Amino acid sequence: MSAWLLPDHIADVLPSEARHIEELRRELLDTARGYGYELVMPPLIEHLESLLTGTGEALGLQTFKLVDQLSGRSLGVRADTTPQVARIDAHLLGRQAITRLCYCGPVLHTQPERPHATREPLQLGAEIYGHAGREADLEILSLALDCLRAAPVHGLSVDLADARIVRALLAGVLVDPDRLTEVHLALAAKDASELARLTADFPVAAREGLCALVGLYGDAGVLDQAEKALSRTTGVREVLLNLKWLAERLDGVRVSFDLADARGWGYYTGARFAVYADGAGDALLRGGRYDGVGAVFGHKLDRERPAVGFSLDLKQLVRVAAPRPLRAAIRAPWGDAPGLRAAVATLRQRGETVVCVLPGHADQIDEFHCDRELIEAGGQWAIQAIG
Repeated sequence: MSAWLLPDHIADVLPSEARHIEELRRELLDTARGYGYELVMPPLIEHLESLLTGTGEALGLQTFKLVDQLSGRSLGVRADTTPQVARIDAHLLGRQAITRLCYCGPVLHTQPERPHATREPLQLGAEIYGHAGREADLEILSLALDCLRAAPVHGLSVDLADARIVRALLAGVLVDPDRLTEVHLALAAKDASELARLTADFPVAAREGLCALVGLYGDAGVLDQAEKALSRTTGVREVLLNLKWLAERLDGVRVSFDLADARGWGYYTGARFAVYADGAGDALLRGGRYDGVGAVFGHKLDRERPAVGFSLDLKQLVRVAAPRPLRAAIRAPWGDAPGLRAAVATLRQRGETVVCVLPGHADQIDEFHCDRELIEAGGQWAIQAIG
Protein backbone atom coordinates (compact mmCIF):
# COMPACT_ATOMS: atom_id res chain seq x y z
CA MET A 1 0.00 0.00 0.00
CA SER A 2 1.32 3.44 -0.94
CA ALA A 3 2.30 5.68 1.97
CA TRP A 4 0.45 8.49 0.16
CA LEU A 5 -2.88 6.67 -0.09
CA LEU A 6 -5.54 8.48 1.95
CA PRO A 7 -8.13 6.72 4.14
CA ASP A 8 -11.44 5.72 2.55
CA HIS A 9 -13.84 8.64 1.99
CA ILE A 10 -11.08 11.17 2.77
CA ALA A 11 -9.69 13.28 -0.07
CA ASP A 12 -7.48 16.25 -0.84
CA VAL A 13 -9.18 19.35 -2.20
CA LEU A 14 -7.27 20.63 -5.22
CA PRO A 15 -6.92 24.28 -6.32
CA SER A 16 -9.97 24.69 -8.58
CA GLU A 17 -12.40 23.09 -6.11
CA ALA A 18 -10.71 24.73 -3.12
CA ARG A 19 -11.10 28.15 -4.73
CA HIS A 20 -14.77 27.52 -5.38
CA ILE A 21 -15.38 26.23 -1.83
CA GLU A 22 -13.65 29.24 -0.28
CA GLU A 23 -15.65 31.67 -2.41
CA LEU A 24 -18.85 29.87 -1.37
CA ARG A 25 -17.84 29.99 2.29
CA ARG A 26 -17.34 33.75 2.16
CA GLU A 27 -20.55 34.32 0.20
CA LEU A 28 -22.70 32.24 2.57
CA LEU A 29 -21.23 33.68 5.77
CA ASP A 30 -21.78 37.17 4.38
CA THR A 31 -25.39 36.18 3.64
CA ALA A 32 -25.82 35.07 7.27
CA ARG A 33 -24.22 38.29 8.50
CA GLY A 34 -26.75 40.20 6.41
CA TYR A 35 -29.45 38.61 8.58
CA GLY A 36 -27.63 39.62 11.79
CA TYR A 37 -25.90 36.31 12.59
CA GLU A 38 -22.63 36.42 14.56
CA LEU A 39 -19.77 34.11 13.60
CA VAL A 40 -18.43 31.62 16.16
CA MET A 41 -15.54 29.16 15.85
CA PRO A 42 -15.86 26.16 18.18
CA PRO A 43 -12.82 23.89 18.62
CA LEU A 44 -12.35 20.78 16.50
CA ILE A 45 -11.94 18.58 19.59
CA GLU A 46 -13.58 18.63 23.01
CA HIS A 47 -13.90 16.43 26.05
CA LEU A 48 -15.98 13.46 24.98
CA GLU A 49 -18.64 13.93 27.65
CA SER A 50 -19.28 17.45 26.38
CA LEU A 51 -19.58 16.47 22.72
CA LEU A 52 -21.90 13.55 23.47
CA THR A 53 -24.17 15.33 25.96
CA GLY A 54 -27.82 16.04 25.27
CA THR A 55 -28.61 16.00 21.57
CA GLY A 56 -25.01 14.96 20.93
CA GLU A 57 -25.78 11.49 22.31
CA ALA A 58 -26.98 10.43 18.85
CA LEU A 59 -23.49 11.18 17.49
CA GLY A 60 -21.69 8.54 19.53
CA LEU A 61 -21.13 6.09 16.68
CA GLN A 62 -20.10 8.88 14.29
CA THR A 63 -17.48 10.39 16.62
CA PHE A 64 -13.76 9.62 16.48
CA LYS A 65 -12.38 9.20 20.02
CA LEU A 66 -8.87 9.65 21.36
CA VAL A 67 -7.00 10.20 24.64
CA ASP A 68 -5.59 13.59 25.61
CA GLN A 69 -1.85 13.16 26.23
CA LEU A 70 -1.91 16.13 28.61
CA SER A 71 -4.77 15.17 30.90
CA GLY A 72 -5.45 11.52 30.15
CA ARG A 73 -9.13 12.32 29.53
CA SER A 74 -11.12 11.05 26.56
CA LEU A 75 -11.53 13.52 23.72
CA GLY A 76 -13.75 13.47 20.67
CA VAL A 77 -13.38 15.00 17.23
CA ARG A 78 -16.65 16.77 16.51
CA ALA A 79 -19.05 15.03 14.15
CA ASP A 80 -21.52 17.95 14.21
CA THR A 81 -21.08 21.58 15.23
CA THR A 82 -24.64 22.25 16.43
CA PRO A 83 -24.16 20.89 20.00
CA GLN A 84 -21.05 23.04 20.35
CA VAL A 85 -22.89 26.17 19.27
CA ALA A 86 -25.65 25.33 21.78
CA ARG A 87 -22.97 25.10 24.48
CA ILE A 88 -21.63 28.52 23.49
CA ASP A 89 -25.10 30.06 23.65
CA ALA A 90 -25.97 28.46 26.97
CA HIS A 91 -22.72 28.45 28.92
CA LEU A 92 -20.48 31.16 27.47
CA LEU A 93 -22.83 33.85 26.18
CA GLY A 94 -25.70 33.28 28.59
CA ARG A 95 -27.89 35.89 26.95
CA GLN A 96 -31.57 36.12 27.76
CA ALA A 97 -32.39 37.87 24.49
CA ILE A 98 -32.40 36.44 20.97
CA THR A 99 -29.01 35.10 19.86
CA ARG A 100 -28.19 34.48 16.20
CA LEU A 101 -25.01 32.49 15.54
CA CYS A 102 -23.38 31.05 12.42
CA TYR A 103 -20.31 28.88 11.85
CA CYS A 104 -18.24 27.10 9.24
CA GLY A 105 -15.62 24.42 9.85
CA PRO A 106 -14.71 20.78 9.24
CA VAL A 107 -16.35 17.89 11.05
CA LEU A 108 -15.22 14.27 10.99
CA HIS A 109 -17.39 11.15 10.68
CA THR A 110 -16.43 7.56 11.39
CA GLN A 111 -18.74 6.47 8.54
CA PRO A 112 -19.91 8.32 5.41
CA GLU A 113 -23.51 9.49 5.72
CA ARG A 114 -24.40 8.26 2.22
CA PRO A 115 -22.68 6.51 -0.71
CA HIS A 116 -19.73 8.46 -2.11
CA ALA A 117 -19.94 11.09 0.65
CA THR A 118 -16.84 12.42 2.36
CA ARG A 119 -16.14 11.60 6.00
CA GLU A 120 -14.77 15.13 6.42
CA PRO A 121 -17.60 17.52 5.52
CA LEU A 122 -17.04 21.25 5.68
CA GLN A 123 -20.12 22.12 7.71
CA LEU A 124 -21.71 25.55 7.49
CA GLY A 125 -24.78 26.42 9.49
CA ALA A 126 -26.80 28.99 11.40
CA GLU A 127 -28.81 28.82 14.63
CA ILE A 128 -31.25 31.19 16.29
CA TYR A 129 -31.88 30.86 20.04
CA GLY A 130 -34.50 32.39 22.29
CA HIS A 131 -37.69 32.51 20.20
CA ALA A 132 -40.22 29.67 20.27
CA GLY A 133 -42.56 31.12 17.64
CA ARG A 134 -42.87 30.16 14.02
CA GLU A 135 -41.33 33.50 13.02
CA ALA A 136 -37.90 32.07 13.85
CA ASP A 137 -38.67 28.96 11.80
CA LEU A 138 -39.48 31.16 8.81
CA GLU A 139 -36.36 33.30 9.30
CA ILE A 140 -33.97 30.35 9.42
CA LEU A 141 -35.63 28.73 6.39
CA SER A 142 -35.48 32.02 4.47
CA LEU A 143 -31.78 32.37 5.33
CA ALA A 144 -31.15 28.78 4.23
CA LEU A 145 -32.78 29.41 0.86
CA ASP A 146 -30.91 32.68 0.37
CA CYS A 147 -27.64 30.86 1.05
CA LEU A 148 -28.40 28.34 -1.69
CA ARG A 149 -29.45 31.11 -4.06
CA ALA A 150 -26.15 32.86 -3.38
CA ALA A 151 -24.21 29.71 -4.33
CA PRO A 152 -26.01 29.72 -6.77
CA VAL A 153 -28.01 26.55 -7.27
CA HIS A 154 -31.25 26.32 -9.20
CA GLY A 155 -34.53 24.45 -9.09
CA LEU A 156 -34.88 24.67 -5.32
CA SER A 157 -37.55 22.61 -3.59
CA VAL A 158 -38.38 22.43 0.12
CA ASP A 159 -39.69 19.32 1.83
CA LEU A 160 -41.50 20.07 5.11
CA ALA A 161 -42.36 17.84 8.05
CA ASP A 162 -42.90 18.19 11.80
CA ALA A 163 -41.66 15.94 14.58
CA ARG A 164 -44.70 16.75 16.73
CA ILE A 165 -47.05 14.71 14.53
CA VAL A 166 -45.46 11.36 15.33
CA ARG A 167 -44.99 12.37 18.96
CA ALA A 168 -48.68 13.25 19.23
CA LEU A 169 -49.64 9.88 17.77
CA LEU A 170 -47.37 8.07 20.23
CA ALA A 171 -48.41 10.11 23.27
CA GLY A 172 -49.46 7.75 26.04
CA VAL A 173 -48.36 4.63 24.11
CA LEU A 174 -46.09 2.40 26.19
CA VAL A 175 -43.36 1.19 23.86
CA ASP A 176 -39.79 0.10 24.55
CA PRO A 177 -36.92 2.13 23.01
CA ASP A 178 -35.88 -0.58 20.55
CA ARG A 179 -39.33 -0.92 19.06
CA LEU A 180 -39.72 2.86 18.99
CA THR A 181 -36.58 3.04 16.85
CA GLU A 182 -37.98 0.36 14.55
CA VAL A 183 -41.24 2.30 14.20
CA HIS A 184 -39.37 5.41 13.10
CA LEU A 185 -37.25 3.40 10.66
CA ALA A 186 -40.39 1.85 9.16
CA LEU A 187 -41.93 5.30 8.79
CA ALA A 188 -38.83 6.67 7.09
CA ALA A 189 -38.79 3.70 4.70
CA LYS A 190 -42.57 3.94 4.19
CA ASP A 191 -42.77 0.23 4.94
CA ALA A 192 -46.51 -0.16 5.59
CA SER A 193 -46.41 -3.91 6.32
CA GLU A 194 -43.57 -3.60 8.83
CA LEU A 195 -45.27 -0.63 10.47
CA ALA A 196 -48.53 -2.60 10.79
CA ARG A 197 -46.64 -5.44 12.45
CA LEU A 198 -44.81 -3.17 14.88
CA THR A 199 -47.97 -1.30 15.91
CA ALA A 200 -50.35 -4.27 16.07
CA ASP A 201 -50.86 -3.90 19.83
CA PHE A 202 -50.98 -0.08 19.85
CA PRO A 203 -54.23 1.77 20.61
CA VAL A 204 -56.43 2.02 17.53
CA ALA A 205 -56.01 5.78 16.99
CA ALA A 206 -52.22 5.55 17.26
CA ARG A 207 -51.96 2.50 15.01
CA GLU A 208 -54.23 3.86 12.30
CA GLY A 209 -52.64 7.31 12.44
CA LEU A 210 -49.10 5.98 12.10
CA CYS A 211 -50.08 3.71 9.22
CA ALA A 212 -51.83 6.65 7.51
CA LEU A 213 -48.61 8.70 7.63
CA VAL A 214 -46.96 6.34 5.15
CA GLY A 215 -49.13 7.73 2.36
CA LEU A 216 -49.13 11.35 3.47
CA TYR A 217 -46.53 12.89 1.20
CA GLY A 218 -46.83 15.20 -1.78
CA ASP A 219 -48.16 18.71 -2.42
CA ALA A 220 -50.28 20.94 -0.19
CA GLY A 221 -53.26 18.61 -0.58
CA VAL A 222 -51.48 16.28 1.83
CA LEU A 223 -52.27 18.66 4.68
CA ASP A 224 -56.02 18.40 4.04
CA GLN A 225 -55.75 14.61 3.87
CA ALA A 226 -53.77 14.56 7.11
CA GLU A 227 -56.30 16.73 8.91
CA LYS A 228 -59.01 14.18 8.10
CA ALA A 229 -56.92 11.08 8.75
CA LEU A 230 -55.50 12.35 12.06
CA SER A 231 -58.55 14.22 13.35
CA ARG A 232 -58.67 12.14 16.53
CA THR A 233 -55.14 13.11 17.58
CA THR A 234 -54.85 16.17 19.82
CA GLY A 235 -52.62 18.96 18.58
CA VAL A 236 -52.11 17.73 15.03
CA ARG A 237 -54.40 20.31 13.42
CA GLU A 238 -52.34 23.19 14.86
CA VAL A 239 -49.15 21.59 13.57
CA LEU A 240 -50.62 21.20 10.07
CA LEU A 241 -51.77 24.83 10.07
CA ASN A 242 -48.25 25.88 11.04
CA LEU A 243 -46.76 23.90 8.13
CA LYS A 244 -49.24 25.55 5.78
CA TRP A 245 -48.32 29.00 7.15
CA LEU A 246 -44.63 28.33 6.47
CA ALA A 247 -45.25 26.99 2.98
CA GLU A 248 -47.34 29.99 1.96
CA ARG A 249 -44.43 32.32 2.75
CA LEU A 250 -41.77 30.54 0.68
CA ASP A 251 -41.51 32.34 -2.64
CA GLY A 252 -39.85 31.00 -5.76
CA VAL A 253 -39.46 27.39 -4.57
CA ARG A 254 -41.44 24.20 -4.91
CA VAL A 255 -42.85 23.00 -1.59
CA SER A 256 -43.80 19.43 -0.70
CA PHE A 257 -44.65 17.61 2.50
CA ASP A 258 -43.57 14.23 3.88
CA LEU A 259 -45.34 13.71 7.19
CA ALA A 260 -43.77 10.27 7.67
CA ASP A 261 -40.21 11.59 7.43
CA ALA A 262 -38.84 10.59 10.82
CA ARG A 263 -35.14 11.33 10.36
CA GLY A 264 -33.70 12.98 13.44
CA TRP A 265 -36.75 11.98 15.50
CA GLY A 266 -34.73 11.97 18.73
CA TYR A 267 -33.36 15.43 17.97
CA TYR A 268 -36.01 17.62 16.35
CA THR A 269 -38.94 18.92 18.39
CA GLY A 270 -40.99 20.80 15.79
CA ALA A 271 -41.00 21.85 12.14
CA ARG A 272 -38.15 20.41 10.10
CA PHE A 273 -37.11 20.81 6.50
CA ALA A 274 -34.86 19.52 3.76
CA VAL A 275 -33.92 21.53 0.67
CA TYR A 276 -33.20 19.93 -2.71
CA ALA A 277 -31.96 21.38 -6.00
CA ASP A 278 -31.67 20.37 -9.63
CA GLY A 279 -28.75 18.01 -10.13
CA ALA A 280 -28.45 17.08 -6.45
CA GLY A 281 -29.32 13.48 -5.67
CA ASP A 282 -29.83 14.12 -1.96
CA ALA A 283 -30.85 17.08 0.17
CA LEU A 284 -28.29 19.88 0.06
CA LEU A 285 -29.39 21.31 3.39
CA ARG A 286 -31.36 20.11 6.41
CA GLY A 287 -32.66 21.89 9.47
CA GLY A 288 -35.51 22.49 11.83
CA ARG A 289 -36.51 23.20 15.41
CA TYR A 290 -34.76 21.56 18.36
CA ASP A 291 -35.97 23.33 21.49
CA GLY A 292 -34.12 22.67 24.73
CA VAL A 293 -30.86 21.84 22.95
CA GLY A 294 -28.80 23.93 25.40
CA ALA A 295 -30.45 22.80 28.64
CA VAL A 296 -27.65 20.39 29.57
CA PHE A 297 -25.09 23.20 29.37
CA GLY A 298 -26.92 25.57 31.70
CA HIS A 299 -25.29 26.83 34.88
CA LYS A 300 -27.42 28.94 37.23
CA LEU A 301 -29.88 30.25 34.66
CA ASP A 302 -32.62 28.28 32.99
CA ARG A 303 -30.99 27.59 29.63
CA GLU A 304 -33.65 25.36 28.10
CA ARG A 305 -33.81 27.76 25.19
CA PRO A 306 -35.92 27.35 22.06
CA ALA A 307 -33.70 26.89 19.03
CA VAL A 308 -33.96 26.41 15.28
CA GLY A 309 -31.23 26.12 12.67
CA PHE A 310 -29.81 24.44 9.59
CA SER A 311 -26.55 23.05 8.29
CA LEU A 312 -25.04 22.02 4.97
CA ASP A 313 -21.81 20.57 3.61
CA LEU A 314 -19.90 22.97 1.38
CA LYS A 315 -18.09 20.06 -0.28
CA GLN A 316 -21.44 18.65 -1.36
CA LEU A 317 -22.78 22.06 -2.36
CA VAL A 318 -19.81 22.90 -4.58
CA ARG A 319 -20.55 19.90 -6.80
CA VAL A 320 -23.91 21.31 -7.90
CA ALA A 321 -23.33 25.06 -7.58
CA ALA A 322 -22.91 27.00 -10.80
CA PRO A 323 -19.23 27.40 -11.80
CA ARG A 324 -17.66 30.72 -10.97
CA PRO A 325 -15.32 32.59 -13.29
CA LEU A 326 -11.63 32.69 -12.56
CA ARG A 327 -10.50 35.79 -10.72
CA ALA A 328 -9.05 38.44 -13.03
CA ALA A 329 -5.34 38.97 -12.53
CA ILE A 330 -2.37 40.92 -13.84
CA ARG A 331 0.63 39.15 -15.34
CA ALA A 332 3.98 40.73 -14.52
CA PRO A 333 7.57 39.89 -15.41
CA TRP A 334 9.85 38.72 -12.67
CA GLY A 335 12.58 41.16 -11.70
CA ASP A 336 14.25 42.83 -8.76
CA ALA A 337 14.42 46.34 -10.17
CA PRO A 338 13.07 48.79 -7.54
CA GLY A 339 10.57 50.35 -9.96
CA LEU A 340 9.05 46.98 -10.90
CA ARG A 341 8.89 45.77 -7.32
CA ALA A 342 7.23 49.02 -6.23
CA ALA A 343 4.67 48.81 -9.05
CA VAL A 344 3.76 45.21 -8.13
CA ALA A 345 3.48 46.07 -4.43
CA THR A 346 1.21 49.05 -5.16
CA LEU A 347 -1.12 46.93 -7.30
CA ARG A 348 -1.39 44.24 -4.61
CA GLN A 349 -2.14 46.88 -1.97
CA ARG A 350 -5.05 47.98 -4.16
CA GLY A 351 -6.46 44.45 -4.03
CA GLU A 352 -5.23 43.29 -7.42
CA THR A 353 -3.84 39.81 -7.98
CA VAL A 354 -0.42 40.06 -9.61
CA VAL A 355 1.17 36.85 -10.90
CA CYS A 356 4.89 37.24 -11.51
CA VAL A 357 6.13 34.99 -14.31
CA LEU A 358 9.27 33.27 -13.10
CA PRO A 359 12.07 32.75 -15.64
CA GLY A 360 11.30 29.89 -18.02
CA HIS A 361 7.61 29.62 -17.04
CA ALA A 362 5.86 31.99 -19.42
CA ASP A 363 3.17 29.42 -20.25
CA GLN A 364 2.18 28.56 -16.68
CA ILE A 365 -1.41 27.46 -16.00
CA ASP A 366 -3.04 28.36 -12.71
CA GLU A 367 -6.31 29.37 -11.07
CA PHE A 368 -6.21 32.96 -12.29
CA HIS A 369 -7.33 34.62 -15.47
CA CYS A 370 -4.62 37.07 -16.46
CA ASP A 371 -6.47 39.57 -18.62
CA ARG A 372 -3.90 42.36 -18.19
CA GLU A 373 -0.13 42.61 -18.05
CA LEU A 374 2.38 44.93 -16.45
CA ILE A 375 4.77 46.37 -19.01
CA GLU A 376 7.54 48.95 -19.02
CA ALA A 377 6.98 51.92 -21.29
CA GLY A 378 9.19 55.00 -21.35
CA GLY A 379 10.80 54.07 -18.05
CA GLN A 380 7.44 53.69 -16.31
CA TRP A 381 5.48 50.57 -15.45
CA ALA A 382 1.94 50.52 -16.81
CA ILE A 383 -0.93 48.07 -17.23
CA GLN A 384 -2.32 47.09 -20.59
CA ALA A 385 -5.00 44.61 -21.65
CA ILE A 386 -3.85 41.27 -23.02
CA GLY A 387 -5.06 40.55 -26.55
